[in-house]
Amino acid sequence: QKQRRETDSLYLNLVLGNVNITLLNKQSKFAYKDEYEKFKLVLTVILFVFSFTCRFLLSYRVLDALFNFLLVWYYCTLTIRESILISNGSRIKGWWVFHHYVSTFLSGVMLTWPEGALYQMFRNQFLSYCLYQSFIQFLQYYYQSGCLYRLRALGERHNMDLTVEGFQSWMWRGLTFLLPFLFFYHFWQLYNSITLFRMFQLPECKEWQVFMCGCSYLVLFMGNVFTTLAVVYQKYMNNQDKSKNV
Repeated sequence: QKQRRETDSLYLNLVLGNVNITLLNKQSKFAYKDEYEKFKLVLTVILFVFSFTCRFLLSYRVLDALFNFLLVWYYCTLTIRESILISNGSRIKGWWVFHHYVSTFLSGVMLTWPEGALYQMFRNQFLSYCLYQSFIQFLQYYYQSGCLYRLRALGERHNMDLTVEGFQSWMWRGLTFLLPFLFFYHFWQLYNSITLFRMFQLPECKEWQVFMCGCSYLVLFMGNVFTTLAVVYQKYMNNQDKSKNV
């Protein structure tokens, strides 16, 4: 945990410079955490509307570029805010932070992908994926925030714990119904990766963005699935140990 805080402090120094980002009291920390959660919710709704518009209503490369630019800005902002929260005591699992860096890179590559036959070939699949991604993020925020509120009231979770775009051990009670939605989302990332790698093998493929996006989706899939399975396995083993002790 200490090493992670030092890494996040280095990242903040690179981005913001040598400024003091320590929140002085619990009220300020909780207010910043609450504002972070609201920011995620508002941007999730905006991204859903934007991706729906691009997918079904307006098909312009300029709009697609604006959408991808918004994704880059959103994920960059998340990494900065999460680093500030971690420096002030929030406990976020390593992968759920790192995958925002991968998503920032992926969105940046999508932003630079030039208009062409291959871009149009992947466009609808990408926008449909973004629609589902916004839906699953809203679903997670809605149920995780309620679950965290109850657990904090019972004294079982830290006040600075955050909602995440994945599955953690504290979600086991009451939120296991989210797992099928999450696994579908993760395997869609694998499907995107396979689609892009197949496109990369086409003779007419000249864009480097195809391969880099395929690699990014593969990293997201592997990280998300292995982290989620590790949580499920650990919880299963803990339950087995408890049943033996009874």
